[in-house]
Amino acid sequence: MERFSNLPIPATLENRHQLLKTGIWIYFILLIFEGALRKWFLPGFSAPLLIIRDPVAVWLIAVAWKNNQIVPSVYLKAMLVVTLIGIGTGLIFGHGNVAVILFGARILLLHFPLIFIMGRVLNSEDVMRIGRVMLWISIPMIIIITLQFFSPQSAWINRGVGGDPDGAGFSGALGYFRPPGTFSFTNGNTLFFSFLSVFVLYFWFNQGANRILWIFATLALTASIPFSISRGLFFSVIISIVFALVAVLIDKSKPSYTILIIGLVLSSFIFLISQFELLKAPLEAFTSRFDTASDIEGGLEGTLIDRYLGDLITSFTSDPNLPFWGYGMGMGTNVGSTLLTGARSFLIAEGEWGRLIGELGILLGSLVILIRLGFCLSLTLKSYQFLRAGSSLPWFMLSFVLLNVPQGQWAQPTALGFAVFSGGLLMASFNSEDT
Repeated sequence: MERFSNLPIPATLENRHQLLKTGIWIYFILLIFEGALRKWFLPGFSAPLLIIRDPVAVWLIAVAWKNNQIVPSVYLKAMLVVTLIGIGTGLIFGHGNVAVILFGARILLLHFPLIFIMGRVLNSEDVMRIGRVMLWISIPMIIIITLQFFSPQSAWINRGVGGDPDGAGFSGALGYFRPPGTFSFTNGNTLFFSFLSVFVLYFWFNQGANRILWIFATLALTASIPFSISRGLFFSVIISIVFALVAVLIDKSKPSYTILIIGLVLSSFIFLISQFELLKAPLEAFTSRFDTASDIEGGLEGTLIDRYLGDLITSFTSDPNLPFWGYGMGMGTNVGSTLLTGARSFLIAEGEWGRLIGELGILLGSLVILIRLGFCLSLTLKSYQFLRAGSSLPWFMLSFVLLNVPQGQWAQPTALGFAVFSGGLLMASFNSEDT
């Protein structure tokens, strides 16, 4: 790290913290609007913009390292060691393409450490501030996906990455496409509104957001479910609601009738939304998509269990010829497949755990999975402790983190960004404003 010694770092601790906070906000803004740059404003630079947050990550790590602002964690140290070994095994026993290996390694070397930097630099008030910004962004975001839903794929607002006139929408139902919002792909829209649900629900029970803004954001979240034609968003919101109900049951400071109020408010919002003529088509498309996909996957049980737990089993059994050290880091990403074969595809597996086992082999891949699971277990236990002590913000954040840090598809940059950012905010929510 000697090459970072000449960086212009402010002298005071307060200025150093503010500098790092500014970098984290830049990372967040680029996460939300990276797709807009790649599709609408700078389509000619869509390829390099795919990793536009990487230089920010490098800079944050450099400044944090210089100023001892990285949380010393066994999970971070273990992940870095496994990644460095994986780089070597990929070069020696795997595909051997340096560019592909580095692209795969950046996921764990550059972005995973940001979770711990955010956990050191930010505090609970910073998390609330980001939550309020999410509420503001949700209003134009729902307008954008509404326009995308009803517009043809050839319309400018539906342009794909690089200005692709074929559109960025993904197959939905009844002739409608799943809209991507400001993101490169539709998963970004799902992740954004799933993450938004955490703050919408939190502000239901805790002061900290403008009431009118909260109402509009709640309406935007409710409307986003049919417009997105995404079962993933629907299930994510349901899980956040379940976490909210648990928080109410455990937090003795909340009246016992709070759950009844929650049910009435939810029912009112759903009823209000369903009365709009504008939402009839998206509701029909969402219902059709839900029924069709559930029939294929075996109903609700198949959808939930197979999606979250099934990949763990198939990761070890899908490829009987898997080398012990795997095929090499980065091969399971779309960029890696393009560099290796000239075509974008899933060379190893679409699921995250399958990709890790395929790239790193049984030993190293399993270690990465265990590190992520162990890290999430520690976050869960600490969040529960805070909840019992009367601080519910970490518990609300946990509902999103548990869906995206253990098994999120980190090979996709947007999914990686939301997993890292939410994990960092969860760690930051443990810090009081005084800390």
